Amino acid sequence: MSLLEQWTLEQIRNDDPMMGWLEERRFDFVPPVQASIEQIMSGATIVLITDRDREWLKEYIMNKLNHPDNDRPILPIVDMHAIYPHHDLMTGGECIDMIEDMLSMSYKENYFFWYIGKGDDKRADIAKRDDNSMLWVMDEEVQNSFHLHSFDKLLDLKLLQLYRLFDKTLSGALFGEYTI
Repeated sequence: MSLLEQWTLEQIRNDDPMMGWLEERRFDFVPPVQASIEQIMSGATIVLITDRDREWLKEYIMNKLNHPDNDRPILPIVDMHAIYPHHDLMTGGECIDMIEDMLSMSYKENYFFWYIGKGDDKRADIAKRDDNSMLWVMDEEVQNSFHLHSFDKLLDLKLLQLYRLFDKTLSGALFGEYTI
């Protein structure tokens, strides 16, 4: 078991008792989160994308990730919709290439996508093309992603718990609580 897997297990066990579901799934959670944390630690910008049903979570993350109460460095995160509001209309390889070109110029090719939503949503296409993306995908199993079910009655709670654990993992990396 890696240091991060052990650290994650301790965080799950010491947190809310309702996180038991995640203890079983931590081996699915750790690899994409670890890859994302490594990118963040190397200065990459997070480009956050959600499907329409998870826009509430996007707003929550955008408000919480760099909140002054976190008492940690401010991290580069941007909302894809704020960067290019017409990204919903961009379908097909050439259109997505144009978005990637814009992001590469803006962030000097040092960015990755964080997608949260249904796998069959066209907003997912942008992130699914990039191997460096962190994907929390519903109703579709995608390699190197964390899979959820949109029909799960506890989905919103689980998404908040996932974010909370991601946020703790990020702080743990920034403050040297574990090594990657």
